Amino acid sequence: MDNEFCAEPTLDELFGDAAMRLLMQRDGVTESDIRALLCKLEDARAVALGGSKRGLGVAKDAAHPTHRREMTESSRAAVAPPIISKMSLWKAVAFAAGFGLSTLSYPVQAATTSGGDTVQGLYDALLSTMKNGRTLGLSGRFTQLAPAIRRNFDIASMARLSVGPSWASLSEAQRQQVSESFGRYISAIYADRFDSYDGQKLEVIGEQPAASGVMVRSQIIKATGEPVKVDYMMHRNGEAWLISDIYLDGAISEVATRRSEFAAVLKTEGIDGLIAALNRKADLLTGTMTRSF
Repeated sequence: MDNEFCAEPTLDELFGDAAMRLLMQRDGVTESDIRALLCKLEDARAVALGGSKRGLGVAKDAAHPTHRREMTESSRAAVAPPIISKMSLWKAVAFAAGFGLSTLSYPVQAATTSGGDTVQGLYDALLSTMKNGRTLGLSGRFTQLAPAIRRNFDIASMARLSVGPSWASLSEAQRQQVSESFGRYISAIYADRFDSYDGQKLEVIGEQPAASGVMVRSQIIKATGEPVKVDYMMHRNGEAWLISDIYLDGAISEVATRRSEFAAVLKTEGIDGLIAALNRKADLLTGTMTRSF
């Protein structure tokens, strides 16, 4: 993989990226919102490390493109570590766009079901499959979970944002193929990870308004008693709430992570290569074979 692909994008480059624009538009977030939140995150981290907010003035100014041009190489090195050392810039901005700003108050339109109901439905399906996991085997779990994944996730939206700018140039047939293979891949991951039941608990804690709908808070309590925070960004589709993104430990966006992974395949093999790769991974995980398009 070449250095050009491996390099982290700058904040301004991310704002110019079509996929990030879609993510921001989806959640009603502006550039200034994200810059402000990232500054707050750096403030909080500095205080936690024993520093002060006042000392972050240069780092905050550096976020503005005019100030960045005036910075020397040494000053760039000085301000770079705070946010990047905790998470990649992609994940930091995705966190700000999709999760960090969800604590703002927005009106939520009524629907016949709530976002929490959707996540609870997913968890019920997962628990049922887990309790019969060893009997079902991988392919059986996949067969049982795939309908629940497609029913509760907005697969097309997640596929579009994960593919990024290339989506705009795809034909309708290619978009359908990507969505189909993406759905199989996500279903296979769930079938592989939730393989058996040893007393785990999958709990919906509550939900709160977000820019594009609601954020459902939940936790998965492992057999050891260790809780894992899993939050779901939900949006309305008709009368139902669908999952449009997942945040592990409250910060790591599933969509942003997949987009980063898919970028390498798209660059070297194109959309057909990505479709084949997703189906191949799903086949390897579940022992099933995808149909030919």
